[in-house]
Amino acid sequence: MNRNIVTVPIHRVAPGSDATAQGALEQDLVAVEEPLQIRVNDRDVAITMRTPGQDRELTAGFLFTEGIIQNVEQIANIAADDKGTVTVQLAAGVAVNFADRNFYVTSSCGVCGKASIDGLRNAGCPRLPRGVPQVDSRLISELPGKLRDAQPVFEHTGGLHAAGLFDTQGKLIAVREDVGRHNAVDKLIGAALLDGQIPLHHFILMLSGRISFELAQKALMAGIPIVAAVGAPSSLAVETALHFGLTLIGFVRGQNYNVYAGQDRLR
Repeated sequence: MNRNIVTVPIHRVAPGSDATAQGALEQDLVAVEEPLQIRVNDRDVAITMRTPGQDRELTAGFLFTEGIIQNVEQIANIAADDKGTVTVQLAAGVAVNFADRNFYVTSSCGVCGKASIDGLRNAGCPRLPRGVPQVDSRLISELPGKLRDAQPVFEHTGGLHAAGLFDTQGKLIAVREDVGRHNAVDKLIGAALLDGQIPLHHFILMLSGRISFELAQKALMAGIPIVAAVGAPSSLAVETALHFGLTLIGFVRGQNYNVYAGQDRLR
C-alpha cells in the first residue's frame, strides 16, 4: 500500500528558543518522494521522482503529454506493482521510436532540457481554437481557494504541489497532488486519458505554483485552453501560449491576476 505521508522526528525552533539545545524531539509529517520506473513493452523509458499514488495515471499522462502515445487506444495494458514500477504494453501495431527518448525525470524540473517550440510542432501539438470557451473573468480569482481546500496531503505536510481541473463554471472536477508540479499535471491528464475524456477543450487547469514551459506543453497536448496559476509564468511558457493559442494567467492572488496570453477567452 502506497504511503504519501511519513512521520519524522524534528527539533522545533521558535523565537527565544535555543536551536542547539538537546531538547525533546517532536514529530512532523512530510510528503513522500520515491522513484517510479516506467517501462513500455519491456523497455525502460523513464525514472521519475514522485509522491506515490495514482502511478498508472501518472504514467499514462507522462506518455501522452510527452507525445509517446497519441490516445488511450494505443495502450493494451498498464499495470503498477508494489515495488515502484509501472509496465505498459502497447496495442498490437503501435510503434514507438525510443532512439531519442532517454528520460530521467526529477520532481523539480521534469524532463530537463526539453524546451523547444519546434519540438512541440514536431510532436504534433495542436493549436487551440481561438476565443473558446468563454469564461467569466471573475471566477478565475475563486480557483486558488477551491484548489487549496481540495489538497488533503498539503493540509498535513505543506509540501506538495497541486493541479486542479475546473469546468468553465468554476466547478472543481478533479485534483491531484505531488512533490513535482509536472507529476501532478500528468496524474490529472492521465486520469482523463484513461477515462476517455481527452481532449479537454472545455476545462481550466489551475496550478499551485509557477507555470513552466513544460506545464504549458502538457496542457496543450491535452487540449486544455486555459491555464492559471498562483505563481509566475516563464518567458518560454508565455511564448508557447502565444504561439499555440493558450490562455495563460499568472499571479492569481485575491481579486488580482495577470493575463499573459489569450485574453479573448475571458469576458
